[in-house]
Amino acid sequence: MTGLSVLMFNWRDLGHPEAGGAEKYLVTIAEGLAARGHRVTFRTAAYPGALSDEVVAGVRYVRKGGHYSIYPRALAANLIGRYRPDVVVDVQNGVPYLSPLVRSGPVVNLVHHVHREQWPVVFGPKVARAGWWLESKLAPVVYRHRPYVAVSASTRNELAALGVGAERVRIIHNGTDAVRHDEDLRSATPVVTVLGRLVPQKRVEIAMDAVAALSQEMPELELRIVGSGYWEPQLREYAAMLGIEDRTSFEGHVSEHEKHRLLAESWVHAMPSLKEGWGLVVVESGVHGTPTVAFRAAGGPSDSIVDGRTGLLVDNDEDAQEFTAALRSLLTDEALRQALSSEVATWVRQFHWDESVARWEELLLETAGRSAPRTD
Repeated sequence: MTGLSVLMFNWRDLGHPEAGGAEKYLVTIAEGLAARGHRVTFRTAAYPGALSDEVVAGVRYVRKGGHYSIYPRALAANLIGRYRPDVVVDVQNGVPYLSPLVRSGPVVNLVHHVHREQWPVVFGPKVARAGWWLESKLAPVVYRHRPYVAVSASTRNELAALGVGAERVRIIHNGTDAVRHDEDLRSATPVVTVLGRLVPQKRVEIAMDAVAALSQEMPELELRIVGSGYWEPQLREYAAMLGIEDRTSFEGHVSEHEKHRLLAESWVHAMPSLKEGWGLVVVESGVHGTPTVAFRAAGGPSDSIVDGRTGLLVDNDEDAQEFTAALRSLLTDEALRQALSSEVATWVRQFHWDESVARWEELLLETAGRSAPRTD
């Protein structure tokens, strides 16, 4: 059987300055499919220093358009049939690509999470209302006969609330290819790490508040902020305002090796994000036995964290003090921290990228009519 031709629409690739876990997910799936003999084209936005057309690890990247213009340009490319793929994958990061409007062939819609809470944080009221209408009203109608992929049960439930039948949503988790190295040692003094894009919806300030509140009882406590984004200047100002700039380091965008070294050194990984589809770094931290503290209402962390066993989930999303209390319990209770560390290192072994790629291949073949539907 010849391989499929797959066209993926996503607003960023992994080289984009604002790339995050969602991009890691799709690039890994794309490369995995290419390695299995499928022809994959990844249509994404242009950014400084990136080639407009290149092949990396068997995947063709076409970079055209900017942060917003990528959507109409993708729709136009679909309309004129420029790529003629066997199947299209639309990645709906809030804004849908709406490929079914101009394409009669197979389309799969990938949703990491629903953005109801994020729209008003990132945009003004008018844009937020328009964006939520696109996501919650228009998209479910446009994709009403198409299969979906969600990265967690929480996201599938959110889609169900928008009218997307659960039977059309395949859950395909994030995996991990990280391994723990003996030379990666835990810090002798307490370290809290936040890792991700530096944007308002990640709410890094909550972790900063916690470190400020705990600094007197833990004078050696350090906060490491790993990642880049346009919100960094505001975070630096906030650290100065809290008086924790001497114990806060901004690591910037780091290599995979350095990222895992930092996670391995950390006592706790803090994820105060407003919303996450799954939380890839939860699993990446877990490889090194580093437990995560996150908000249950963020969605995905309630699937990627087993509360009280592999990390802690904070119930009150409106109360930063509860987040601080959860961090304190892990930082000060060595027995609890060690128990969660041992458990999470074992639990995350079940998540493998090879399995995620295999499930994507199965779905794409089925959607393109190349194999019989699953019976499970």
